[in-house]
Amino acid sequence: MWERIRRTRPCNNCSWKISERMNQDEEHLRLLSIFHYVCAGLAALFACIPIIHLVLGLLMVFYPQALGPTNDQPPAFVGLILAVFAGVMIVLGWAFAICLAYAGRCLAQRKRYTFCLVMAGIACMFMPFGTILGIFTIIVLVRPSVKLLFGTAAPPVYAR
Repeated sequence: MWERIRRTRPCNNCSWKISERMNQDEEHLRLLSIFHYVCAGLAALFACIPIIHLVLGLLMVFYPQALGPTNDQPPAFVGLILAVFAGVMIVLGWAFAICLAYAGRCLAQRKRYTFCLVMAGIACMFMPFGTILGIFTIIVLVRPSVKLLFGTAAPPVYAR
């Protein structure tokens, strides 16, 4: 009987607990936003590594004598393949970095919940920093109180 009364009686500290939880969620989202910016910068930096391959491929196509005697050179299409592949990797890496930075901005503004969740999953592929960031972002975003901050869920019911 007392259990039933305890469940139906309102909690004196519930509003304080909800307020404290919201403050903690806002702090977590702020930190995740900062870490998204940092990880986006690292991703953009690592996406620049294939520039070496791009330059090498373009040299093989347009100026093969810079690499040595012309009779020992690979065919020009090898340089073209190398340059195209490097260019695609650079563009994909920069696009990922831009999307990751935008997800950090969306986290800070509490907008585009689904985009942030998808980018957290994609960030898990960027090892090791993106994996850690993606997992923590998913853990924070699936909380009902965080969904409430984004405005994508009904208010949670706190029963005692």
